[in-house]
Amino acid sequence: MWQHDKYSNTFVPGVLPSDGSQITACYTRLSQEDEQDGDSGSILNQRDFLLKYCTDLRLANVFFFSDDGYSGVSFDRPGFKELMDLVEQGRVKSIIVKDHSRLGRNRLAVGLLMERFEDSGVRYIAVADGIDSEKGLDDMVAVRELFNEFYPRDTSKKIRAVLTSKGNSGQRLCTQVPYGYTGNKYGWEVDDEAAQVVREIFRLCMNGLGPMQIAKRLKAAQILTPTAYKLQRGYSVPNHPREDPFDWDSRLVAKILDRMEYLGCTVNFKTRKKSYKSKKTLVLPPEERKVFENTHPAIIDRETWERVQELRKNKRRPTKTGRQSMFSGLLYCADCGAKLHYCTTVSFEDRQNHFVCSNYKSNTGTCSAHFIREVILYDIVLADLRDTIAYVRDYEQEFAQAVMDKSYAEQRKTTAQKRRELDQAQRRIPQLDTLFQRLYEDNVSGKLSDERYSKLAKGYEDEQRELTERVKVLQAELDEAQGKAVNLDRFISLVHENLELAELTPKIVNEFIRRIIVYAPDKSSGKRTQKVKIIYNLIGDVPKHARKTA
Repeated sequence: MWQHDKYSNTFVPGVLPSDGSQITACYTRLSQEDEQDGDSGSILNQRDFLLKYCTDLRLANVFFFSDDGYSGVSFDRPGFKELMDLVEQGRVKSIIVKDHSRLGRNRLAVGLLMERFEDSGVRYIAVADGIDSEKGLDDMVAVRELFNEFYPRDTSKKIRAVLTSKGNSGQRLCTQVPYGYTGNKYGWEVDDEAAQVVREIFRLCMNGLGPMQIAKRLKAAQILTPTAYKLQRGYSVPNHPREDPFDWDSRLVAKILDRMEYLGCTVNFKTRKKSYKSKKTLVLPPEERKVFENTHPAIIDRETWERVQELRKNKRRPTKTGRQSMFSGLLYCADCGAKLHYCTTVSFEDRQNHFVCSNYKSNTGTCSAHFIREVILYDIVLADLRDTIAYVRDYEQEFAQAVMDKSYAEQRKTTAQKRRELDQAQRRIPQLDTLFQRLYEDNVSGKLSDERYSKLAKGYEDEQRELTERVKVLQAELDEAQGKAVNLDRFISLVHENLELAELTPKIVNEFIRRIIVYAPDKSSGKRTQKVKIIYNLIGDVPKHARKTA
């Protein structure tokens, strides 16, 4: 709130009259879209225009309220809210704006405001539009409000079209550089110090820690948060709150773990606004985003990033006792496909901790227990992993050939099935066009009633739409399978890093194992035996003859 000092010809902070008399409120507003109109619409020119108007009419107690950089669609503006507080207190006699659009560009909200001014006894004047509530409002006010609303909607469409074009061409749409990089939206370079923290976050996740646990470790180590780090380096951080510079939280860690930008990718269209009237941001699903690879140096390798996403998808929540198993989230039931839950209590010894099928539910569910003790599972996994490592060490070429042969056979079988389905769908789609034509001719000739025609046509349309979508999915899957190969080099490299495997750790388990399939126990021989199948990262299931050779 400001007042004009006629002696110094400057604007100074305003002080309301102590006698409680009412004021004349001049309101100015400018948004980024309005700046396209040039200097004539600037806050300074609006203020000078209103000052002259009030001076010419010799109005008393003139105060100025301003919102620079605020859209007229929203009414969450500091200057406007300050003004409306005074209206509620009965301290405002008149509100004057240069033109009606300065008040707002939301037709329904502006209409309610006009009623509110009338109920409060406030005179409203829009000088350039000739609006004065004291003289009555004609029908043209509603027309102006409608056109004022069209303006931001039209501007929003144009801006969205430009951003869509840029985003589809691979130009970055984000203006803030992610933590771990330096530069601007046109080019990013790795910030070595911050990148080391990013790598540590991913390493801790691979070690089995969740975002909350990682945040606690970073805070204990007195690592600056991304905001505090950028401020320390003199980078611009818009709208940053004052905070503890070491106060990491789980949401911040989770956001870093989710960002594909650390793979060297540009990711556009991650969010969008619900509408030009709303500030609410909607997060778009991954399939609606545009990803452009190798646009800047990577901080995290793809294998680590993909494994972390798998771990994050299968979140490992600590039990009430605080205990957590390195195998949690990896075990699946061979019969129903559900996960196996980790069971432990404070009274359990280590040998009593176990896993059971989540569909078992104390023999009242839809599946059997598939019970397996954690210590037994540990021994099985360690032995299998040691056998695999020993085989790779001693027979690397034979191992590679066995894995490639198995992968090729599985891929060939899957690809053949998908190609058959794709061919059938592609043949059926033009057949449906022919059937449409025959239906139409029969309907025109009177052989087929309108009701029957509508029913059959809808069925064919639904089938054709579903087939068209299925063709897109199948084609994408075939293209992906063609370019995807078993990553033997990475797996063999992992083996060479762990030739002397003494024990299992969360990091080892997460690097090597994708899932563990647990079968129901077999007691037919009089002894309890149980099959466990281990699916490895990068290569899948190790071929049986490879295990036997080892």
